Amino acid sequence: MTDPILKVRGLTKSFGGLVATRDVDLDLRAGEIHALIGPNGAGKSTLVQLISGALRPDAGSVQFGGQDVSALTTAARARKGMARTFQISSLAMEYSVLQNVVLGALGRRGDVFRFFNRVMKDQQLLKVAEKALVQVGLQDVRAFRTSDLSHGQRRQLEVAVALTLDPKAFLMDEPMAGLGAEGSQQLQGFLDQLRHQAPILLIEHDMDAVFALADRISVLVYGEIIATGTVDEIRGNPAVRQAYLGEVAE
Repeated sequence: MTDPILKVRGLTKSFGGLVATRDVDLDLRAGEIHALIGPNGAGKSTLVQLISGALRPDAGSVQFGGQDVSALTTAARARKGMARTFQISSLAMEYSVLQNVVLGALGRRGDVFRFFNRVMKDQQLLKVAEKALVQVGLQDVRAFRTSDLSHGQRRQLEVAVALTLDPKAFLMDEPMAGLGAEGSQQLQGFLDQLRHQAPILLIEHDMDAVFALADRISVLVYGEIIATGTVDEIRGNPAVRQAYLGEVAE
């Protein structure tokens, strides 16, 4: 078996007397969707911030692509291919679909743009952006204002922006949030295909989506991983059902 693309070991973070994560071990393998679930306040958002570099841990390490990235900034981890999408959209709503993706491609290059019109004439950036839009199926709405997209299309656009990083892994924070049943089904199909390009660490409350997509599931409760396993293993785990799924196994 090949080494995991992402390997988290012993991540611990406290805020005053509150322990948000305690000695968390987690990994992400090529081609998989590894779902992270848990009740509100379990520490999921803190853990994602620790993995992405937005927070520094009190203890533990993050290895990505075989390298220890624990001391790297969020931007440096992103340039190494750690792509993150957010629960609350970080897109520039007043810009067009294409402009948002071009900005993503610009960030990968590490440039600081000053003249936006010049950036939008950069053929190399446009080529990268157009390729990403084709991959997510948004090429026909490239000229639309982002605020005019449906919620599901905005999620796809966030992935297009992330694709400009040539990602080795995705960290996705509740991508189903705000979607109706039809939008959730469409996004599930999209993510199911996306895993073949780069594995996905999926933080999600929609358990139907989790059970449909996940190869493995880790359950975080009060900052600790209480179980990791397949869908069937997690469904049948009495501790998980009592702590999170809301029922005691028969």
